Amino acid sequence: MIASMIKRSLFPQLVDAIENNPAVGLLGPRQVGKTTLALEAGRGFDAHYLDLESEQDRAKLSQPELYLADHRDKLVILDEVHRAPGLFPVLRGLIDQARRDGRKTTQYLLLGSASLDLLKQSGESLAGRIAYLELAPFNVLETQDLPRDDLWVRGGFPESLLAPDASRSLRWRQDFIRSYLERDIPQFGPRIAAETLRRFWIMLAHHQGGLLNTAQFARNLGVDAKTAASYLDLLSDLLIVRRLPAWHANLGKRLVKSPKVYVRDSGLVHALLNVADKEALLAHPIVGQSWECFVIENLLVSAGEKSQGYFYRTGGGAEIDLLLVWPGGKLWAIEIKRSLSPKLERGFHAACEDLAPVRKFVVYPGRERYRVAPDIEVLSLEELAALVSAA
Repeated sequence: MIASMIKRSLFPQLVDAIENNPAVGLLGPRQVGKTTLALEAGRGFDAHYLDLESEQDRAKLSQPELYLADHRDKLVILDEVHRAPGLFPVLRGLIDQARRDGRKTTQYLLLGSASLDLLKQSGESLAGRIAYLELAPFNVLETQDLPRDDLWVRGGFPESLLAPDASRSLRWRQDFIRSYLERDIPQFGPRIAAETLRRFWIMLAHHQGGLLNTAQFARNLGVDAKTAASYLDLLSDLLIVRRLPAWHANLGKRLVKSPKVYVRDSGLVHALLNVADKEALLAHPIVGQSWECFVIENLLVSAGEKSQGYFYRTGGGAEIDLLLVWPGGKLWAIEIKRSLSPKLERGFHAACEDLAPVRKFVVYPGRERYRVAPDIEVLSLEELAALVSAA
């Protein structure tokens, strides 16, 4: 199976965004499949493609107003657009001119390997003219024809997931990490020693799903807390790390307020810890946290912008692994158990009494769907991801 044969769930949203906006920014980590998806969507719009990592294509834009004006009747796809930040004011002028000429949509599709630079530039130049979409690695809804645990063990980057065997998958992820540290990350922020950032990334993998303690990271790295926080900000902006915020409510209880932090792609976690395959993972102390964060990330990606994700924890031990907050304030409480016979603890019930969620679920690695209480369902990640996506 090749990556282009796997249907991306973002495809309909991307086509709709192109049809209804003058510019669309498709953001996501490098090697996640943005170019493949953009070219597939572009086929319906007679698109013209430029890769700004190519010297030849960058040379074509030495006079961008003239070149882009020659292609104003087509959708122009600009890949790795953060390499040409000077383009954004030009695009703004061309979009405004096209509006005056009566063309208001389907002009530019901008691909970026991070949110950081693209958002900064367009915030100044393309406000009100651009819609953003984020392409994450493959998720459980897109890969149901593959062996069930491959996505968890290898992660969702196409080259890793679809590698011929486990060793080549691991080697690809290790090369990806090295390339990110040595080549890609220096493009986006102040110069950071690759070895220092590698140590930080490995610390995050060992700490997968734990509460953020910036001071502890700083001590372990031998830097100040502000510097450690900047490293985390950078990895978050590069869409590699997620901070899951704590739910705050005025309940008269002592609530945990620090966010949880985790590396978003489970395959990268395993590569950072040198976990080669499923057998090694099942024997590793990270297995439980790896599974929990894998479930959380898949559900958040499946929900998209329709809901916001949090966790809930009080000083008294009440806890919910994932709280999805829907429009109107409706809450879904989700407990995550890597057991074929999951048992709910008192903390989950106490948390549900505090928050009164409208739906309660337990995600487990089995396939059968059943109730453990009149208002609590046990189901697989695939089934809950489908429910979340359709909500």
